[in-house]
Amino acid sequence: MISHDTIVALATPSGAGAIAVIRVSGKEALSICSSIFKSVSAKNLLEQKSHTIHLGHIVDNKRVLDEVLVSIFKGTSSYTGEPTVEISCHGSTYIQQEIIQLLLRKGCRMAGAGEFTLRAFINGKLDLSQAEAVADLIASDSEASHQIAMQQMRGGFSNEIEKLREELMNFASLIELELDFAEEDVEFADRKQFKDLISRITNVLKRLIDSFAVGNVIKNGIPVAIVGEPNVGKSTLLNALLNEERAIVSDIAGTTRDTIEDEINIGGISFRFIDTAGIRDTKDVVESIGIQKTFEKIEQAQVVIYLVDSSQLTEDSVHELKTEIGKIKNKYPQKPLLIVANKVDKLDENQANYLTSEIGNILLLSAKQGIGVEELQSKLLEFVNTGALRNNETIVTNTRHYDSLLKALEEIQKVQYGIDNGLSGDLMAIDIRQALYHFGEITGEITNDDVLGNIFANFCIGK
Repeated sequence: MISHDTIVALATPSGAGAIAVIRVSGKEALSICSSIFKSVSAKNLLEQKSHTIHLGHIVDNKRVLDEVLVSIFKGTSSYTGEPTVEISCHGSTYIQQEIIQLLLRKGCRMAGAGEFTLRAFINGKLDLSQAEAVADLIASDSEASHQIAMQQMRGGFSNEIEKLREELMNFASLIELELDFAEEDVEFADRKQFKDLISRITNVLKRLIDSFAVGNVIKNGIPVAIVGEPNVGKSTLLNALLNEERAIVSDIAGTTRDTIEDEINIGGISFRFIDTAGIRDTKDVVESIGIQKTFEKIEQAQVVIYLVDSSQLTEDSVHELKTEIGKIKNKYPQKPLLIVANKVDKLDENQANYLTSEIGNILLLSAKQGIGVEELQSKLLEFVNTGALRNNETIVTNTRHYDSLLKALEEIQKVQYGIDNGLSGDLMAIDIRQALYHFGEITGEITNDDVLGNIFANFCIGK
């Protein structure tokens, strides 16, 4: 899988544009590009300094393909850790393909998905968690997901893991040494310091594991289901949140018969709102299917907005609403539930006060008039623990990292049990080795071609 030939790919999005960048990397990158580049000042690329840019033409025999700027990076002073050339040409798809085809004829090979970043990893420019953060950075579509990816790409997460791994490895070496002197019954590893280290590692691992719940929703967006009876204004609320006419609105109950989804950014966090079919007893087959999908979306959602029509509430219906709220909370105890009363523009002050006194934490709004929508957005943000973001703490967003952290914690807890119960060093050494193995999986110190293939297959070509 790992190759050291010279590769080429388009580094900018495919299609026509003002400028396109073609990236070439490998030991022959400079010589191949020098053979097709004619500088306007008659410079030889091979003789120029690294990190310089040169104006000239790409020439196929005597045919000039384009006027370009060529950036050169010599030796290991490049993104990939090997000689690299970037050709900035005009964005015509014809020009792009002509230059790439010419480079292929001169001895380059088309790069695979993520192959430039794979080479950066192999050549020690990035560890594996940083390499994965590159893909997350490219895919980031909100302030929060961008911040997390930048923090990980700069090595925040891997530095924290590497520090723990190094300290644990030092103690592991001392315990292994004790095994060599088992007959003398000596202790090279201070058990108190070792116990303190294991306790500290346990706390760090638990914090990182707990952060995944937040990191995962920030990375992928937070699904919010808008549910309620027909004609309470669910579609109107979705349109108000999105600030566009995304869902069909009418006075006819049961207009929405399927789920409608769209995503918006609130305070740097992506929220994916799901407008669902109204929940009621119906004999309409199509509407029944929509209602069934509503319950499926509630299962999938991170947050549920239960919308009611405040203008239709009476003392009896308020009592029924309380019962319904209780049922939802009992069925989904871990799922945040927002009770929202719509159409408050039709209420007087006494009616509004009655609702807030009878139903705790109810939010009053008018989706049609835009009243209370900003307050609803603020409430949604409260469900996301952004304190870690503000404090620049490490947040885990990668499922592979999460899995390795869980396995490492399991082994560390076995070591803790061994310390507490006075188990022999040889038994603890086995668990320590396994914990070190799982730490190494995260940073890529321990890996294989299959793992690398799965990771970099998700990258775009040219990165």
